[in-house]
Amino acid sequence: MTFESPPTIQQLLAFYLEAGVDCALADEPLNRLADPDPVPAASPIASAKPPIPGAPMPTARADKTLPPEAVILSAREAARTAPSLEVLRALLESFEGCALKSTATRLVFADGNPQARIMFVGEAPGREEDLEGLPFVGRSGKLLDRMLAAIGLDRSNAYIANVIPWRPPGNRTPTPQETQICLPFIQRQIELVDPDVLVTLGNPSTQALLGKREGIMKTRGKWFDYDTGTRVIRALATFHPAYLLRSPSYKRMAWQDLRAIAKALERQSASSS
Repeated sequence: MTFESPPTIQQLLAFYLEAGVDCALADEPLNRLADPDPVPAASPIASAKPPIPGAPMPTARADKTLPPEAVILSAREAARTAPSLEVLRALLESFEGCALKSTATRLVFADGNPQARIMFVGEAPGREEDLEGLPFVGRSGKLLDRMLAAIGLDRSNAYIANVIPWRPPGNRTPTPQETQICLPFIQRQIELVDPDVLVTLGNPSTQALLGKREGIMKTRGKWFDYDTGTRVIRALATFHPAYLLRSPSYKRMAWQDLRAIAKALERQSASSS
């Protein structure tokens, strides 16, 4: 009987890369079942930071024994208190209710112009976004930039964000619980930006924000009403740029969606002038 030789380090690394594991989280393994070491109390004076004017107190670290419903409720309450995008970002920086924060490199809040009339929302950051702290800066981001340029837009007159502000490990799909925890923050972000047109990029963001259960093939190119509670915004679903990179034959449909977006912006300009 013969046995296969164990894989080499190069073969293991290639396997992990194929599986989506492209970064190390720590030098030593972590036993998540062990009791945590007691943390010495820090001096209030030494640890104190000047608060942002108008910002609520930072959110305390989430109790892992809390049921998911309680964590989601705390996220809703925290997001509702943010009077500005700056305060909302600070709240997310201090929010400990989502486990994705502990594995991500940094918060990916938004990019572009907060005064823009159009807002694009994707699903979650990837590796490049996690490293730079900005949404859509990898290959899909470059394609999004070309899509914007095709209808006379760029990041100076558009606002870009994600439903999930932290990168899931290995670019895995966020869980429904992670999405529900982060949802109040992106909803408040949309409310504060208050665009004339909202574009959801891909199926996950369309389902999360517009409440649609159908796939992107049935929802793309259609207009929906997005109600912030104070205003109804016109919303259109289209393909995520990452999907177009994998399936370039659908770029023609995406171009049709972009033309519809451009016409909607033109009508908005004409009606407001």
